[in-house]
Amino acid sequence: MIEPTVAGAKAALAAFVNPEKAAHFPKFFKAGPGQYGEGDVFLGVTVPNVRAVAKDFAGLTEAEIYELMLSPIHEHRLLGLIILVAKWKRTTSKKNGSTEAQQELFDLYLRLVYEGRVNNWDLVDQSAPYFGMFLVGKPDTMALLESLARSEKLWERRVAIMFTFASTRAAVLKIGPADFAPTLHIAEMLVQDRHDLIHKAVGWMLREVGNRDVEMLRTFLSRFAAVMPRTMLRYAIEKLDAEERKLWLGKAAKA
Repeated sequence: MIEPTVAGAKAALAAFVNPEKAAHFPKFFKAGPGQYGEGDVFLGVTVPNVRAVAKDFAGLTEAEIYELMLSPIHEHRLLGLIILVAKWKRTTSKKNGSTEAQQELFDLYLRLVYEGRVNNWDLVDQSAPYFGMFLVGKPDTMALLESLARSEKLWERRVAIMFTFASTRAAVLKIGPADFAPTLHIAEMLVQDRHDLIHKAVGWMLREVGNRDVEMLRTFLSRFAAVMPRTMLRYAIEKLDAEERKLWLGKAAKA
């Protein structure tokens, strides 16, 4: 029986190693020289298998999760984040809710972000939308989001926009009324960002606003469609009808 320790978690993941995927993942996650994931190491374990291991090691402490996050191996860090998110969900439940526990977990997550441990798009997207819940309705939220959005570090900027997903979904999450202002403000800050991964994330979050209030999206597009990177625009208008998509893309083409 594998012990519920960091070493045990790593051993459990090793049982799912797939050499073919281990060879493919560095290409998929751009881990080559000069690419955004440069130097990342992969076992070749799929996300469903990482999640299965996470269930068996849900009792790892925050210190042990931090130890996992120090690993150069991508799936170890993904495992740590999935366990951390599961702990976060428990602190937000009516039965086990605790403001102090939420603060502690959020602080740990932000530390991991600043230390560069949440350092690929899948790691950001599997975690930031959940921890963004902690920021909903707080008076200093925008200052933190702006600070992250101004960062020279790609992943901090992606965390900034992905944090705002929680505000957009607040009504669904039952943590307050939907608030599109954080997404729209950070999207404006990042509207001419240089990186494709920010273009995709911003476009995605704008699309989520449009799914709930299409006029809000149209207002944003009327101001920025002509200067938005084309990838960002395509993501943002994906759910609009074909005729309207053509209209917005036509405006962009004139820029």
